[in-house]
Amino acid sequence: MPKAQKKRASKQKYISTSQPLLDGFVTPFSKHLNALNRWVVLASKIPWDDLVSIYNKQLGNSKTGASGINPRVVLGGLIIKHICNLSDRETIEQIQENMYMQYFIGYSSFSDEAPFDASLFVEIRSRLGIDQINAMNERIIHLATTPTQSPPVVRQEPPSPPSESSAPSKDIEEEKKPSPSTIITHEGKLLIDATACPQDIRYPTDLNLLNDAREKSEELIDFLYDGCSEGDKPRTYRESARKKYLKTIQKKKKSKKEIRKGIKNQLNYLKRNIKNIHFLLDQYGGQIPFDAHQHKYFFVIQTLYDQQRYMYENKTHSVEYRIVSIHQPHVRPIVRGKATADVEFGSKIQVSLMNGYAFLEELSWEAFNEGSRLMTVVEQYKTRLGYYPQQVAADKIYCNRENRRRLKELGIELRAKPLGRPSAVKVEHVSPGERNPIEGKFGQAKNAYGMNLIKARLKSTSESWIATIVLVLNLVKLTKSVLYSLLRRIMTYSATQADFLLVALRSIPVALSGLPIQKI
Repeated sequence: MPKAQKKRASKQKYISTSQPLLDGFVTPFSKHLNALNRWVVLASKIPWDDLVSIYNKQLGNSKTGASGINPRVVLGGLIIKHICNLSDRETIEQIQENMYMQYFIGYSSFSDEAPFDASLFVEIRSRLGIDQINAMNERIIHLATTPTQSPPVVRQEPPSPPSESSAPSKDIEEEKKPSPSTIITHEGKLLIDATACPQDIRYPTDLNLLNDAREKSEELIDFLYDGCSEGDKPRTYRESARKKYLKTIQKKKKSKKEIRKGIKNQLNYLKRNIKNIHFLLDQYGGQIPFDAHQHKYFFVIQTLYDQQRYMYENKTHSVEYRIVSIHQPHVRPIVRGKATADVEFGSKIQVSLMNGYAFLEELSWEAFNEGSRLMTVVEQYKTRLGYYPQQVAADKIYCNRENRRRLKELGIELRAKPLGRPSAVKVEHVSPGERNPIEGKFGQAKNAYGMNLIKARLKSTSESWIATIVLVLNLVKLTKSVLYSLLRRIMTYSATQADFLLVALRSIPVALSGLPIQKI
């Protein structure tokens, strides 16, 4: 048997690693930008005028106040951040180095200066709330769906004045009336589902939460005492409390009795500290010296103490509006029942998918039963498109008897398993894969665009973060649908017109990767 020939390594010559000077480095700036680049294509598809109008209304300084940063630079930087899943600082550095990104945000020439400071992203997310970003999303999807998916408009001719010689015939009147078949009442398919958006917080345990609250209360005591400086400083026993906490938390295997004893110790220390804070506040004569940041922590640690004391005394692990982070008290536990994690800590969102475009229907920091929201989404579908969906595909939790009854009254087909025992009559099988598109959207948002870990700290900025990711999903979908929509138009043209459009198609990318269209 002949021996297989081995593939030999490349014999390229060694080149010195000494870097040439900047003056000798060859740059491509003398060339033109590539029209097939993904940022160039995406910039041409976004209705910047509409987005800037919504952004300027939120600022409210059109008549008074200093002018702000170029709105397209702000919105473009926000889109770049989430498309590339970058941090705030890394986004600014990428824009500073990438000429295509600078073209995308509206620059007319390359600049090596930062467009704005990275810390401004926090203020941008605070100003652009979930309502404003959803309005931008609605506008983008309206432009994408209007040409091909809007219902036909039925125009009625104005009635002519009756003649004196003859009365109008009933047959002629019936012909002038629009036929009911020309008016679309049901069209399209609606997919709906809910998921959780985990926040970037440490996994909460009762013992860790009480320790964090105790340390924060000690900081407040130090601040209040430094301001009044009267009498002896209240004792906090912080060293003893720290030792007891570490003695319990550092054990590899902790019994329930040991955990309960550690919680009791931290509850007693925290109770003493809260009492001392109130005592020191009385020394200020009714005035509260805390700033907004300290004031928030003061109320959070008191609420946390009440919740933990209630759960300790009643031997339970659940309480209403439970705090799982003193730094982000708006975060709530969301029971998911998944294989990877039974409980996720963050917000819960409900998303609908219409013709491939995603809508953020609801965002809540409290767990909710998504089955009670189905009909609201169906009515919202009619508000957007002018007609009800022909089919609704939803999870089992949406398919209760009340929703089934109301959908049947509206003439909407529910793609779900029927209630009761399997019928002896052969019925059409509902494939579980019919809901795959919306599950794929969740996977795309979490794996590619960072929805699996929301790194914003404030409640408003976290909501803006999530809404922007949904907006980015639709921008990517909008760019990818350019080829499909043009191919459909070619089928309606003559041979000469089609040849002309095929030539134009070769300059349009298939997707965000910037790959040119192959010969047809």
